Amino acid sequence: MENHFFAHETAVIDDGCSIGAGSKIWHFSHIMPNAILGEKCNIGQNVVISPGVVLGKNVKVQNNVSIYTGVTCDDDVFLGPSMVFTNIINPRSAVNRKDQYLKTHVAQGASIGANATIICGNDIGSFAMIGAGAVITKPVPPFGLVVGNPAKQIGWVSEYGHRLHFDEDGKATCPESHEIYLLLDHKVQKIKA
Repeated sequence: MENHFFAHETAVIDDGCSIGAGSKIWHFSHIMPNAILGEKCNIGQNVVISPGVVLGKNVKVQNNVSIYTGVTCDDDVFLGPSMVFTNIINPRSAVNRKDQYLKTHVAQGASIGANATIICGNDIGSFAMIGAGAVITKPVPPFGLVVGNPAKQIGWVSEYGHRLHFDEDGKATCPESHEIYLLLDHKVQKIKA
């Protein structure tokens, strides 16, 4: 049977995983059993995708990322180089806690910067932007811009990743897409022009 995806000759693709058409898996990466990758994903080198992980369509995983059991990513998610997911709050080498994995969901269009760490059980909202090196210790709202250790929200971004500056009516315009956003009760939504 012909693959409808590309895998470099050094990549390891275990039986029982599902890989969408047009996806690319690069050097020394390992896709484990029961992992699901959507169409047109790009998996950089030295990436591990553990059993049960689900990636939507067009997910970009940069080099040196391990995506552990319990993580799901929706369409168009970006995972920066060497960012880290965890799946146990209190790991101990001598204590088996595989039945205690906490789930982490990364919603559509979110971007996680290089070397960021996502502490398990903290969902990332749609189109959120996590700064490089940030340590996420609580959920991030849709369109939230968070940085630092521990991460703090410093603003909001558009679907195109631009910082939003809201006027006195709570409206902001993305400088690239010209789409309009509304900030109301500490929540952002895109509105029609």
